[in-house]
Amino acid sequence: STYSISAMLTNKQSIELEGFSAGLIEDNDLYRWEVLIIGPPDTLYEGGVFKAHLTFPKDYPLRPPKMKFITDIWHPNVDKNGDVCISILHEPGEDKYGYEKPEERWLPIHTVETIMISVISMLADPNGDSPANVDAAKEWREDRHGAFKRKVARCVRKSQETAFE
Repeated sequence: STYSISAMLTNKQSIELEGFSAGLIEDNDLYRWEVLIIGPPDTLYEGGVFKAHLTFPKDYPLRPPKMKFITDIWHPNVDKNGDVCISILHEPGEDKYGYEKPEERWLPIHTVETIMISVISMLADPNGDSPANVDAAKEWREDRHGAFKRKVARCVRKSQETAFE
């Protein structure tokens, strides 16, 4: 599995694409990555610089990594402790609740890039039907341009202040 991750890295120790950058937290640990996500344009998260960690399991790519925001973020699909809850990071196979199709869940073809594209898309378009943060989902549905927008704006400001600490 070390080969899988190093093959994924394509002999680089960091990746930079529009909207995010990702690299190893420590050069000698291929399983722990730090990512910086730039809040997508034309969304409430625009201008934010959100730090997160990706932790890969030893049997990657057969199982998905876990992703946790280190920067405070108010979003229906991010648990209050920072854990990201999106289909692409769910264990492969059938969803015991019947909510997700197997092809929406983790597949071994996914890479850091496909994960990050999904997370950026999630920021732009939350899934209110399957929230990890019920309070954020309720505000997003009922008061998107009031309380929800204010909390996100606070997170964006804080992320800008702490981005490069």
